[in-house]
Amino acid sequence: MPTTPHIERHFSASDTVRDVVIGMADGLTVPFALAAGLSGAVASSDIVVVAGLAEIAAGAIAMGLGGYLAARTDMQHYESERRREVHEVQHLAERERREVAEIFQGYGLSGPQLDSVVAAISADPERWVDFMMRHELGLEAPDPRRAPISALTIGGSYLLGGLVPLAAYFFTSDTHRALLASIAVTGLALLCFGAVKAKLTAVPVLRGALETLLVGGMAAGVAFAVAKLIG
Repeated sequence: MPTTPHIERHFSASDTVRDVVIGMADGLTVPFALAAGLSGAVASSDIVVVAGLAEIAAGAIAMGLGGYLAARTDMQHYESERRREVHEVQHLAERERREVAEIFQGYGLSGPQLDSVVAAISADPERWVDFMMRHELGLEAPDPRRAPISALTIGGSYLLGGLVPLAAYFFTSDTHRALLASIAVTGLALLCFGAVKAKLTAVPVLRGALETLLVGGMAAGVAFAVAKLIG
């Protein structure tokens, strides 16, 4: 009797989603706070636009550079730990075999079965090191292309997010009206962004949208209050 094959679908772009979330969340809140703070201090929206664009450019570069350095640090950490594991497998083999055995004992293996598995793992040094990296240290090999991709993703997301709250100031010289429009547009953008993020990560869409609106709104509100206080 024919059966339908079971196909598992797992989300595999968590790093990219994380970068988009980091960039977009800051892009939607920081430029909004700047524009809102300036709206109460200047009469011309042109000043808000110029200052906002300057902040978006600087923020996108800084966020992208931060993402690049973080990814490079992950790669360097992995390479350093792998060199250490290679040395231990070569010079402290018995201790490493005991560690492999302890890992499998945690899954209920013992006796001849355990000895067989340990022997199979330790027979191939490359596979042995891969096993220790993954199961002893909990480290996966980073994608070597991760650093530039992360920089572009975070920086680009910040740029796109930052243009949303600033867009209203392009169409009116009245900073008060522009601020009200910016609040509405940014709130809607946070809701949509949260819904998409929730859909990608298998979280209830309504909950994800409201959480993102709440967190983004609180961050923007605090930043706005600080800007007004300083102003």
